[in-house]
Amino acid sequence: MFEIIKSGGILMAPILLCSVIAFAIIVERYWALRKSKVSPKDQLPQVWAIIKQNKMDGNRLKELRASSYLGQILAAGLANSKLGRDAMKDSIEEAASHVAHDMERFLSTLGTIAMIAPLVGLLGTVFGMIEVFSAIMVQGTGNAGVLAGGISKALITTAAGLSVAIPAVIFHRALLRRVDELLVTMEQECIKLVDVLHGDRAVANSKGEKK
Repeated sequence: MFEIIKSGGILMAPILLCSVIAFAIIVERYWALRKSKVSPKDQLPQVWAIIKQNKMDGNRLKELRASSYLGQILAAGLANSKLGRDAMKDSIEEAASHVAHDMERFLSTLGTIAMIAPLVGLLGTVFGMIEVFSAIMVQGTGNAGVLAGGISKALITTAAGLSVAIPAVIFHRALLRRVDELLVTMEQECIKLVDVLHGDRAVANSKGEKK
C-alpha cells in the first residue's frame, strides 16, 4: 500500500490529508448529531412538568439551554413566553436558525473535500501523463513496460481522489438529511410547547372574562 501511495507522487499528500479530514468530520458529526444529545425524547415532558410547578426560573432556563439543542430552542421560547405567542414563536425560530448553523458545522468542509478530491486526483493524472509523453520523446514507443508503468502511475491519483470523494459525497448528503430530520423533530416539539402553554393561558383568560 505504501508503495502505491508513494508511486502516486506529491499530489497524494493533499488527497491523503483530505481523507483524514473527511473521516474526522464524519465521525465527529455523527457523534454530535446523536438524537439523544440533540433532541432527547423525554425533555419536553420534563420542561412542561417544571412549568406546571411554577419552578421555571433563570437557573432552570440556563440548565435547559445547556442541556441540548432542543433545550436551547425551548429556553429561547420560554424566555419570551410572557410577551405573547408571536414573540415566543419568533424567539424559537431565531434560536432554531442558530442551532441549524451549529448542527451543520464542518459539513461545508466535507462538501468541499468531496468536490476537490477528484480534481486533485485528475491533476495528478495530468502531471503523470506529461511525464509519460516526456518519456516517449526520449525513449520512443518501443519500451512498452515503461509506458505501461507510467500510465499506471498517472492513474493512481485519480483512483485515490475518487476513493476519497465518493464516501465524502455519500456521508455529506446523509448528514444533511440527518440535520433536516432532527430540525423537523425539534420544530414539532417546540410547536407543542407553544400550543400547550398559550392554549392553557387562552383558556384561563377566557374563563376570567366570563366571570
